[in-house]
Order: sequence, then structure tokens, then C-alpha cells
Amino acid sequence: MYLWIKAFHIIAVISWMAGMLYLPRLFVYHAVAEPGSAQAKTFEVMEHRLLAYIMTPAMALTWILGIALMLQGHWMAAGWLHAKLALVLAMSAVHGFLGRWARDFAAGRNTHTQKFYRIINEVPTVLMILIVILAVVKPF
Repeated sequence: MYLWIKAFHIIAVISWMAGMLYLPRLFVYHAVAEPGSAQAKTFEVMEHRLLAYIMTPAMALTWILGIALMLQGHWMAAGWLHAKLALVLAMSAVHGFLGRWARDFAAGRNTHTQKFYRIINEVPTVLMILIVILAVVKPF
């Protein structure tokens, strides 16, 4: 059963990360769209659907399946896992910020620039690299 859980965990992580990398890119383009325009409305629909139908369910599955792997694999005392969990918590916080910014766009309250979202777009990538290294290499 462990390998099935692991396979579905990886699928959930890939789905979540696809959204975590794509949503800030949508924000880059949304930030320069005229507020209230047809283009801005299209971005709002895309952002909402990405968050509601892909990212949030994928994040929940990632956590549920990851906890199952941790318990079945008896990894609770592993130092690398503690570091990984801290980084996954950080990724979840970024997810929360992305959700808030999507709601701000939808309400016409965006206060960030295109450049801000270009920088934010790199945060999930850095976190993902560190998480994968910890999960695969298990350095400590």
C-alpha cells in the first residue's frame, strides 16, 4: 500500500506545483490588465478555477498522503523530514498568499506590480527544489 500512497502523493504534488508555478504567472499578466476589462475578468475566472479546482484539492491531498507516508514509513524522528515539513508549511503559506491576492484582484484591490509577481513566481520553485532534495537525498 505504501507505494500506491507514494505514487498518488507524487501526482498530488505535481498538480499542486503546476498551479503554484502558473498562478503567479497569471498575476503578472493580470497586473497590467485594465481593471474591470474583459481581459481582467478572464484572468479572475482562470485564477479562481485554478485555485478552487486544482491547487487547493491537490494541496490537501499532498498533505493527507504525505502524512500517511510519514506514519507508514516511521519517518517521524528523521531530521530531514522535520526540515521538509517546515518547507511544505512555507509552501502552504505561499499558497495562502496567492489565494488572498487572487481575491484582491477579483475585488479590484490589487496593490502589487507586475515585477512583484515575477519575483513571487520564483519562491515556489526554490521551495520545491529544497523539498525534493530533502525527500530524495535525506541528508540528515
